[in-house]
Amino acid sequence: MAKKPNILFFVADQMRADALHHLGNEASITPNIDNILNEGVSFENAYCQNPVCVPSRCSFLTGLYPHTTGHRTMHFLQRENEPNVLKEMKNNGYEVIWIGRNDVVPGDKLKTAYCDEYYDGIHFTNMRDVTNDKPFGGHGDNQPKITEEMMNDGSLYSFYIGKLENSSGYGSMDWNCVKSAIDYIERKSKENDSKPFFVYCTISFPHPPYACEDPWYSMIDRSKVPPRRPNIQTLKDKASMLYGINAKQHLDNWSEDRFTELRATYLAMVSRFDHQFGMIVDKLKETNQYDDTSIFVYSDHGDYTGDYSICEKVQNCFENPVSNIPLVIKPAKQFEVKPRVSKALVELVDLPATIAKMGGFELSYTQFGKPLLETLAGNETHKDAVFCEGGRIHGEEQCMEKGHGPESPYYPRLATQGSEGPEHTKATMMRMGNIKYTMRLYEKDELYDLDKDPMELKNLIEEPEYQETVWKMKERLLQYFMETGDFVPMGRDKR
Repeated sequence: MAKKPNILFFVADQMRADALHHLGNEASITPNIDNILNEGVSFENAYCQNPVCVPSRCSFLTGLYPHTTGHRTMHFLQRENEPNVLKEMKNNGYEVIWIGRNDVVPGDKLKTAYCDEYYDGIHFTNMRDVTNDKPFGGHGDNQPKITEEMMNDGSLYSFYIGKLENSSGYGSMDWNCVKSAIDYIERKSKENDSKPFFVYCTISFPHPPYACEDPWYSMIDRSKVPPRRPNIQTLKDKASMLYGINAKQHLDNWSEDRFTELRATYLAMVSRFDHQFGMIVDKLKETNQYDDTSIFVYSDHGDYTGDYSICEKVQNCFENPVSNIPLVIKPAKQFEVKPRVSKALVELVDLPATIAKMGGFELSYTQFGKPLLETLAGNETHKDAVFCEGGRIHGEEQCMEKGHGPESPYYPRLATQGSEGPEHTKATMMRMGNIKYTMRLYEKDELYDLDKDPMELKNLIEEPEYQETVWKMKERLLQYFMETGDFVPMGRDKR
């Protein structure tokens, strides 16, 4: 039997694919991720399955789509009996080390079924012995304080902070998480233990607030920051959720220089993430564990970062800034790879099936991902379609995520989610080739031709020449829901 490879997941929060230098962002400084292309693959057409944290993570840690399990809100985490690839890895001979963000398991539940050790970015916790009653959620206690000046100058709802004095306050948890990963890798190299490891290290940057310290803050050349997508108010037939958030964030009067500064700060956060990734890679190489480790770098979802004059994210819209995420994979030496930037359509839901295949075992439950090994080896045809979904039906108050007042930077999005109009309602996006189709339950559908309209500005849903395409997309979407709407649980009840 082939040796099981080590697996490392290094996960960003809210990083869009076009924030990486090798994917075309001239202002971005990401040499460590870019260098992985010498031995791995970057999937430029990778998509998350929901554009906010909890539903996305519940999806990519199971291989199940959000609609299959009902994970469509930040307030609904996994039940104890739900499958999870962390459990699967632990049950199949891996030492599982969970570092950083949770957003999956309720904070009052034990993590013993999911990992051997858990580091929350605050202190070391050995999950064989104790419960974690203070889960690290990613933004943590070190979030920058909201000032009266921010309330008055229009920056509160932009999430913009700017230059941080040092690394000891906001963002320090990420440094603690990276140190925990490096310390574990060092310790593992000295142990007389052939058991492979699965390190799931998931940190907070570049999640807003947009803030970063030097040297990364000052490294970004503002003149190279790509132009943003135009104000949503200048566009027709987009989702009502976007118009609602824009109206409440009050960014329409911002100058382009101000937006550029915000976007540059976001790229500085991405660059810091890249630097931290490089520290982990260096430790793997230093301890002679790099060749035996399959590395996955990706994000749970993206961020508008001023596109359409909107900041942060949204729960039921799927423009590429929020749904198209980075996914870079360097497989262990034992697996065939053709290093390149791949155009294959892939999904985060494919990750559990991929690492199970690498680990030489079958997942113990039905799931909908497809292993990426053949695609890593050079096959450019992985899936004919990829999907992202979100929103709710009318009356689902439990999905509104209430509780944030006007003093919260999240208020514009969450206040719009509380409407019983069409804003926060169900929608599903599907991409086939370079066509993106979104079916909306209570408002107009959307169709974009990315070859002609990469910024997704003109909704083609009613254009006569695209009607045959629309019907093909609807038929494929029906197939998707038929295939993934539910699954029969494993085992039989006692009678």
